[in-house]
Amino acid sequence: MTMSDEDKLLRDHIPEVADFPKPGVVFRDITPLLGDPECFRLALQRLVDWARPKQPEAIAAVDARGFILGGAMAAALGCGFVPLRKKGKLVRERIATEFTSEYSTETLEVHVDAVKPGARVIVHDDIMAVGECSRASAALMEQLGAHVVGVCFLAEITALGGRAKLDRYDVYSVVQL
Repeated sequence: MTMSDEDKLLRDHIPEVADFPKPGVVFRDITPLLGDPECFRLALQRLVDWARPKQPEAIAAVDARGFILGGAMAAALGCGFVPLRKKGKLVRERIATEFTSEYSTETLEVHVDAVKPGARVIVHDDIMAVGECSRASAALMEQLGAHVVGVCFLAEITALGGRAKLDRYDVYSVVQL
Protein backbone atom coordinates (compact mmCIF):
# COMPACT_ATOMS: atom_id res chain seq x y z
CA MET A 1 0.00 0.00 0.00
CA THR A 2 1.45 3.37 -0.99
CA MET A 3 1.56 6.39 1.31
CA SER A 4 -1.34 8.01 -0.53
CA ASP A 5 -3.36 4.76 -0.25
CA GLU A 6 -2.64 4.72 3.48
CA ASP A 7 -3.63 8.39 3.80
CA LYS A 8 -6.90 7.72 1.99
CA LEU A 9 -7.60 4.69 4.19
CA LEU A 10 -7.05 6.79 7.33
CA ARG A 11 -9.07 9.76 6.06
CA ASP A 12 -11.94 7.46 5.06
CA HIS A 13 -12.08 6.22 8.66
CA ILE A 14 -12.67 9.74 10.06
CA PRO A 15 -16.20 10.61 8.92
CA GLU A 16 -17.84 14.01 9.23
CA VAL A 17 -20.85 14.51 11.49
CA ALA A 18 -22.79 17.68 10.64
CA ASP A 19 -24.20 20.01 13.29
CA PHE A 20 -22.46 18.42 16.28
CA PRO A 21 -22.08 19.53 19.03
CA LYS A 22 -24.06 22.51 17.79
CA PRO A 23 -25.54 23.71 14.49
CA GLY A 24 -22.95 24.77 11.94
CA VAL A 25 -20.11 22.68 13.39
CA VAL A 26 -18.76 19.70 11.46
CA PHE A 27 -17.43 17.15 13.96
CA ARG A 28 -14.77 14.63 12.91
CA ASP A 29 -15.41 11.21 14.44
CA ILE A 30 -12.21 9.20 15.02
CA THR A 31 -13.93 6.15 16.52
CA PRO A 32 -14.16 4.23 13.20
CA LEU A 33 -10.37 4.64 12.78
CA LEU A 34 -9.74 3.51 16.36
CA GLY A 35 -11.97 0.48 15.85
CA ASP A 36 -10.10 -0.70 12.77
CA PRO A 37 -6.92 -2.56 13.84
CA GLU A 38 -5.00 -1.74 10.64
CA CYS A 39 -5.84 1.97 10.85
CA PHE A 40 -5.11 2.18 14.56
CA ARG A 41 -1.72 0.47 14.12
CA LEU A 42 -0.81 2.61 11.11
CA ALA A 43 -1.73 5.90 12.81
CA LEU A 44 0.12 4.95 16.00
CA GLN A 45 3.21 3.85 14.06
CA ARG A 46 3.35 7.15 12.17
CA LEU A 47 3.10 9.12 15.42
CA VAL A 48 5.77 7.03 17.13
CA ASP A 49 8.12 7.22 14.12
CA TRP A 50 7.80 11.03 14.15
CA ALA A 51 8.21 11.31 17.93
CA ARG A 52 11.07 8.85 18.61
CA PRO A 53 13.94 11.05 17.31
CA LYS A 54 12.74 13.87 19.60
CA GLN A 55 13.49 11.67 22.64
CA PRO A 56 10.46 12.76 24.67
CA GLU A 57 10.35 12.15 28.39
CA ALA A 58 6.56 12.52 28.38
CA ILE A 59 3.56 12.72 26.10
CA ALA A 60 1.05 15.33 27.32
CA ALA A 61 -2.33 14.51 25.81
CA VAL A 62 -5.62 16.37 25.81
CA ASP A 63 -8.79 15.08 27.50
CA ALA A 64 -10.36 12.83 26.32
CA ARG A 65 -9.82 11.60 22.76
CA GLY A 66 -6.16 12.62 22.83
CA PHE A 67 -5.61 10.14 25.67
CA ILE A 68 -6.13 7.16 23.38
CA LEU A 69 -3.23 7.56 20.97
CA GLY A 70 -1.25 9.72 23.41
CA GLY A 71 -1.21 6.93 25.99
CA ALA A 72 -0.31 4.36 23.34
CA MET A 73 2.51 6.63 22.11
CA ALA A 74 3.91 6.98 25.62
CA ALA A 75 3.87 3.21 26.10
CA ALA A 76 5.52 2.58 22.72
CA LEU A 77 8.20 5.21 23.39
CA GLY A 78 8.84 4.13 26.97
CA CYS A 79 8.11 7.58 28.38
CA GLY A 80 5.64 9.11 30.81
CA PHE A 81 2.08 10.18 30.11
CA VAL A 82 0.65 13.52 31.27
CA PRO A 83 -3.14 13.92 31.18
CA LEU A 84 -4.30 17.44 30.36
CA ARG A 85 -7.77 17.33 31.88
CA LYS A 86 -10.95 19.33 31.61
CA LYS A 87 -11.72 21.58 34.57
CA GLY A 88 -12.62 19.84 37.81
CA LYS A 89 -11.19 16.38 37.01
CA LEU A 90 -7.86 16.60 38.82
CA VAL A 91 -7.81 16.29 42.62
CA ARG A 92 -4.34 17.51 43.60
CA GLU A 93 -2.64 20.88 43.18
CA ARG A 94 -2.90 22.02 39.59
CA ILE A 95 -2.55 24.91 37.19
CA ALA A 96 -5.10 25.82 34.54
CA THR A 97 -5.50 27.72 31.31
CA GLU A 98 -8.59 28.85 29.45
CA PHE A 99 -8.93 28.95 25.67
CA THR A 100 -11.62 29.41 23.05
CA SER A 101 -12.21 26.58 20.60
CA GLU A 102 -14.21 26.80 17.40
CA TYR A 103 -17.45 26.44 19.37
CA SER A 104 -16.89 27.02 23.11
CA THR A 105 -14.64 28.28 25.89
CA GLU A 106 -12.76 25.50 27.67
CA THR A 107 -10.42 25.12 30.62
CA LEU A 108 -7.55 22.62 30.78
CA GLU A 109 -5.73 21.68 33.96
CA VAL A 110 -2.56 19.76 34.77
CA HIS A 111 -1.00 18.70 38.08
CA VAL A 112 1.83 21.01 39.14
CA ASP A 113 4.17 18.01 39.49
CA ALA A 114 3.27 16.42 36.13
CA VAL A 115 6.75 16.98 34.65
CA LYS A 116 10.13 18.03 35.93
CA PRO A 117 11.52 21.39 34.78
CA GLY A 118 13.44 20.91 31.54
CA ALA A 119 11.63 17.70 30.61
CA ARG A 120 11.26 17.05 26.88
CA VAL A 121 7.52 16.88 26.20
CA ILE A 122 5.39 16.23 23.14
CA VAL A 123 1.83 17.57 23.21
CA HIS A 124 -0.73 15.33 21.49
CA ASP A 125 -4.39 15.76 20.57
CA ASP A 126 -6.66 13.86 18.23
CA ILE A 127 -7.70 16.62 15.82
CA MET A 128 -6.23 20.07 15.19
CA ALA A 129 -8.91 22.53 14.21
CA VAL A 130 -8.25 26.20 15.07
CA GLY A 131 -5.11 25.45 17.14
CA GLU A 132 -6.16 27.16 20.37
CA CYS A 133 -6.36 23.98 22.46
CA SER A 134 -2.91 22.87 21.40
CA ARG A 135 -1.40 26.30 21.96
CA ALA A 136 -2.93 26.35 25.46
CA SER A 137 -1.67 22.81 26.13
CA ALA A 138 1.89 23.68 25.12
CA ALA A 139 1.73 26.83 27.27
CA LEU A 140 0.67 24.75 30.29
CA MET A 141 3.67 22.47 29.81
CA GLU A 142 5.99 25.45 29.46
CA GLN A 143 4.51 27.00 32.59
CA LEU A 144 5.71 23.87 34.41
CA GLY A 145 9.19 24.40 32.93
CA ALA A 146 8.97 21.68 30.27
CA HIS A 147 10.62 21.97 26.87
CA VAL A 148 7.93 21.28 24.25
CA VAL A 149 9.79 19.41 21.50
CA GLY A 150 6.74 18.91 19.29
CA VAL A 151 2.97 18.98 18.90
CA CYS A 152 1.21 16.17 17.06
CA PHE A 153 -2.22 15.11 15.93
CA LEU A 154 -4.00 12.20 14.37
CA ALA A 155 -5.61 14.61 11.91
CA GLU A 156 -5.50 18.27 10.96
CA ILE A 157 -8.39 20.24 9.47
CA THR A 158 -6.19 22.38 7.24
CA ALA A 159 -8.91 24.83 6.14
CA LEU A 160 -9.17 26.17 9.72
CA GLY A 161 -5.53 27.33 9.78
CA GLY A 162 -4.64 26.10 13.26
CA ARG A 163 -1.05 25.32 12.33
CA ALA A 164 -0.28 29.05 12.12
CA LYS A 165 -0.97 29.39 15.85
CA LEU A 166 1.66 26.74 16.57
CA ASP A 167 4.47 28.22 14.47
CA ARG A 168 6.88 28.11 17.45
CA TYR A 169 6.70 24.31 17.47
CA ASP A 170 7.53 21.33 15.31
CA VAL A 171 4.00 20.24 14.27
CA TYR A 172 3.01 16.89 12.79
CA SER A 173 -0.33 15.43 11.79
CA VAL A 174 -0.80 11.89 10.52
CA VAL A 175 -3.40 12.98 7.95
CA GLN A 176 -4.81 16.26 6.67
CA LEU A 177 -8.56 16.66 6.26
